[in-house]
Amino acid sequence: MAALIPNTTPIRTFEDHGDRVIAVAALPDEHMVTASYDGMLRLWDLKTGFVLRKMEGHRSRVRALAVSPERCYRDWVASGDESGELIIWNGKTGELLNQAIKVHDGWIFSLDFSSNSTMLASGSSDTTTKLWCTSTWEVQYSLSCGGIVRCVRYSPISSSILAIATDNSVQIYDVNLYASNRYHHNDYGYPVQLRTTVGGEFNYSLAWTRDGSRLISGGSGADPTIREYDTTSEYWQEVGNPWKGHFKDIHAISLNSSGTLLASASHDNHVRLWRRSDQRAIAIFKHSREVNCVTFSADDKHILSGGVDKKISEWSISKDAALPEDGLKDSLLKEQGTHQAIRNACIVGDWPAAEKVLNLDIETDANHTCYANRAFVMARKCDWDKALQDAIRSVSIQPSLVGHISKGIALCGKKQAIALFNAGEHQEAMLRIGELAACPNVDPIACRIVEAYLRVQLGNMALDGARYNEAVEHFTAAANASIFFYKLPIQLTYDEFIALFGLDLKSLCQTANQQQCYALFRAGSFGAAIESYQSIMNKTDEDMKVGLHAWFNGK
Repeated sequence: MAALIPNTTPIRTFEDHGDRVIAVAALPDEHMVTASYDGMLRLWDLKTGFVLRKMEGHRSRVRALAVSPERCYRDWVASGDESGELIIWNGKTGELLNQAIKVHDGWIFSLDFSSNSTMLASGSSDTTTKLWCTSTWEVQYSLSCGGIVRCVRYSPISSSILAIATDNSVQIYDVNLYASNRYHHNDYGYPVQLRTTVGGEFNYSLAWTRDGSRLISGGSGADPTIREYDTTSEYWQEVGNPWKGHFKDIHAISLNSSGTLLASASHDNHVRLWRRSDQRAIAIFKHSREVNCVTFSADDKHILSGGVDKKISEWSISKDAALPEDGLKDSLLKEQGTHQAIRNACIVGDWPAAEKVLNLDIETDANHTCYANRAFVMARKCDWDKALQDAIRSVSIQPSLVGHISKGIALCGKKQAIALFNAGEHQEAMLRIGELAACPNVDPIACRIVEAYLRVQLGNMALDGARYNEAVEHFTAAANASIFFYKLPIQLTYDEFIALFGLDLKSLCQTANQQQCYALFRAGSFGAAIESYQSIMNKTDEDMKVGLHAWFNGK
């Protein structure tokens, strides 16, 4: 591959800040918001290049910026500074929504809203990450991270999964799972740390792919590489080799909306544009000085970057930038040829060939139709887990008839365990669930939901047969399985299960816990039954507490 020649001439620059530009975010209405060491934010009109509003309120250098997800209709912008103060703004008007709140004892290096905007994470040089409830703007949890927190990023598909980059690790937390800690100020304990990633240690920046299947990190000068992790694998294995090209700190990374391209901003004065499919740099944009921030425009046609030169530079992206290079792929990129190749492969039953063509199609244009078509192909191969994953991605990108049909077919295939159960093959059904859960790239939440439902049915059968100890075993397993899903914001994703079971996920969890208490009483384990009831009441929300309390008193 020929050496890349840095582009030193942006198509436009935006100049008004009085100091380093530390953060930039593109807004959907052709606006842009920037933050600077000059202590101010600015709201820009990208059409005219003019500043719409200078956003004043900070008393020290601004260090962090976050924008609420577009689909949540909140229009919030959050900013943090070196005094440890946080401000929330109206993203459409630039108006101040609150006075500065003192939240950290050190600099705020990073901010991020959860996917549903109910939480805001703030990471600081004081080595803590604080999780804010956005309905009250009060701290819900404070996590001790063991090092300076450089970056915090919520998963785009789960408001409970949070990645935190520090000076010595990348830590993954599940905010909805709690570890008890008797020194904590409430009954819930701390969110559970799921894992610490291997590989690079000191990371400045993180980014998730839109489907949450990959986490990407940007390293410090000691390891100025980009690393990609497969979050669907058991140990979050690194994908491929580290991406090499920068030779100083990688301050920021950003993915385009389809996840096919990644931009990185570095202390080495360069912005690099990478193609994810082969992990290659395909363009270099050069600033005169250190670059601190980078993002894609809302339409993915441009890159916006800023740094010590006090301005934001806009760079054009080739429309073919994401396309692979070899001749086979180039021939498949022509739309008519691609569709004909898929059609021909399906007619003759050559499913591997159809899958290969669709994989190439998704790499270049990850639209809802491509994912739905691949879901059909994976269903014909009886790979139900991948079929369901692709169907869900299709519907999440754009709800459509073809997407919902592919999802229905995939769910029918995955529900073999339920068919076995209904046929009286109970042991075989549970074995099938165990096998599914152990498979790579499986949807573990779906398995937990089905397991909880089947265990509740087995428990009820045992109660009817006066086999109380057996009933306790099944209801306990159901309650344990429900821990993994009942608080997650996934009701719409798994709404098919409501029609199948006649219960929503919250009711399924409540039933499992109620029946566990009842079975313990019938088995004569009164102390264990009361302890179980108290444990449930400590873990559940207020609505479920009311229902459980009424049930317990009337049982």
